[in-house]
Amino acid sequence: MNPTQKPLILLAEDDANQRALYCEELEDEGYEVVAAADGREALKLAEARRPDLIISDVNMPVMDGLDFMARLIEVAHGVPVILHTAYASYRDSFASWSADAYVVKNSDLSELKSHVKNLLGSANAA
Repeated sequence: MNPTQKPLILLAEDDANQRALYCEELEDEGYEVVAAADGREALKLAEARRPDLIISDVNMPVMDGLDFMARLIEVAHGVPVILHTAYASYRDSFASWSADAYVVKNSDLSELKSHVKNLLGSANAA
């Protein structure tokens, strides 16, 4: 990533309201965000845009987050991934999905933002 550019985050989230909220919150933190409504669209964006970080829902139509993660290795190997879902029960198995972090969805986005900052390091905008 060019140090003068904002870090690029790819967000895969099927819920339009949550997608808009996450985009707004992350852009307010100084990131550029591209969004997809399903795993297939996210995979195409990952290949075309080469994001610095990916945030993916687990349950999505067309291609779910787990299939997306399996295919992601082909187009964006080494890009950090945060899985986020409404299902807390998935937390125990997220490590086997090769994600760098796992966040349960709720109205407080501080945990997600913290993981984003940690995974992007000092590259994030002020």
